[in-house]
Amino acid sequence: MSSKVICLELSLPWFQVNALAFIPSPDKTPIKSEWALFSHGYTSHKGDCLNWATRMVDGGVPCMIFDQPGHYLGSFHEVSHFEHFTEHVHELFAEAYIRLQGLLEQQLGFGQYPANTAIILGGHSLGAFTSIKALELPTFAKLNRLAVAVGIGIDQRKATHLFETAFYERTLSIRRQLVSPQLDSKDVFAWLKEQKENIVLSGERIHLITGEDDIVVGNLGLEAFLEVLEKQGNVVTWEKPKRLPHHEPGAATAHIFSFLKNHFGWT
Repeated sequence: MSSKVICLELSLPWFQVNALAFIPSPDKTPIKSEWALFSHGYTSHKGDCLNWATRMVDGGVPCMIFDQPGHYLGSFHEVSHFEHFTEHVHELFAEAYIRLQGLLEQQLGFGQYPANTAIILGGHSLGAFTSIKALELPTFAKLNRLAVAVGIGIDQRKATHLFETAFYERTLSIRRQLVSPQLDSKDVFAWLKEQKENIVLSGERIHLITGEDDIVVGNLGLEAFLEVLEKQGNVVTWEKPKRLPHHEPGAATAHIFSFLKNHFGWT
């Protein structure tokens, strides 16, 4: 039996998105008790996390990647209100978890895989923030929780977000049309900045990975977010690879798996 990729939709009362579940082959490697859920950054799609998921399932980790709502590169579903997105987008991680559990039972049979003991919530940029926010969802309350957040920080530039500068102006005119009109970049970036600076979260385990060459996060952006998280009483570790540009989240694959292997003691 080879590992399976299953196409599905995740639905909440406010929106729906497309997703891909990755079910490990028990004949290839022992299925691990840790599961992983990943999502992508602004204007992108779940394919940004494909390398992450492939490495996970090859290592025996059940995994799901899913699109952010209102992101047309992933699916043509709309977001009707900006507040629906900001208040509920992180809840997709809980829905993904429930669906992944059901698929494992369906594909492998009840009791044919280890009971889930830990959940890895991760993402890139926007997906990184929503994965951190999802740590506090009741669905994961009894699990060992870990967020792996790639390409995230608090921009220390005094001007607008880099995507709003003349440097990115031409690109942004296209990118704005790749998302639902309710998710305009000015609104999304302002919301993310305020949320990261004022996040209320404590007692969680978070690992940050942001490249030295990530010009979107910018110089000392990772460190600024790290300080906010640690002041709240979270346990935070971090990596700053020399080469991990913001537009190439797939390049974080080896860093993610190496960290998880050491963290969980995988052989």
